[in-house]
Amino acid sequence: MQSWELQPHPAAPPSTVRGVSASVLAPVDGWLRLRWRVEGANGLLVPPFAGNGRADGLWRTTCFELFVQPVGGEAYTEFNFSPSDRWAAYDFTARREGLAERVLHRAPVCTLRRGGDRAIFDVALPMAALPAGECAAGLTAVIEETGGVKSWWALAHGGTAPDFHDPACFTASLAAPTAP
Repeated sequence: MQSWELQPHPAAPPSTVRGVSASVLAPVDGWLRLRWRVEGANGLLVPPFAGNGRADGLWRTTCFELFVQPVGGEAYTEFNFSPSDRWAAYDFTARREGLAERVLHRAPVCTLRRGGDRAIFDVALPMAALPAGECAAGLTAVIEETGGVKSWWALAHGGTAPDFHDPACFTASLAAPTAP
């Protein structure tokens, strides 16, 4: 298991959220397991359940994301996961260029649990959905709280405005997927 404490972008601080961490858990039976933990989640806005399926614009409210870029390349893949149970997957040929939907033959499974002032968001992503080879990775979160407060959390930030597509955010590494 690998875990990281995400950092809020200084231009958009949270209101009551005290911390967000992200973990990559050991793969099981061909599924990559991811976990985000939100501390101070009493005011966390969670989109209503919408059923499992692809949807665009998930980043407009509370959403958890994974970016993966094969080592040595410019192309990368973005995955968005919503507590609504919706998800999205996109391929880019370079930073914010060449956007195309990434085909997934099996949908990710998203699960939100809340207790006290903590929220845990788990994702099971089919390993076959990942690019081949070792990748640089960015684990991020858009957190919306009551009152319309939004904060953008990442492993690192590279600019004066939040931008998860910035290569400065891709500071983790993800091993090449293996067959189950």
